[in-house]
Amino acid sequence: MARKIGTESRHKYEENAQMFIISEMLKEARKEAKLTQEQLAEKAGTKKSYISRIENARGDIQLSTLIRIFEKGLNKKIGLTFL
Repeated sequence: MARKIGTESRHKYEENAQMFIISEMLKEARKEAKLTQEQLAEKAGTKKSYISRIENARGDIQLSTLIRIFEKGLNKKIGLTFL
């Protein structure tokens, strides 16, 4: 069933979908780098629990921390697109 654009349920659906995509990208990049969550957290200067929360699509993510995880922890650049 399609969700009507502009509704609260649609907004929540979009937010959850974006979080899922981010979580899958992080998991895939971490596994490609052959790092555990703990190793990635140490390299990025954050906690394993934070990496786990992102990978499980739970909780809010600070953009600055997400960038640090990818850039310092995984040596990858993040590109943002605003629509």
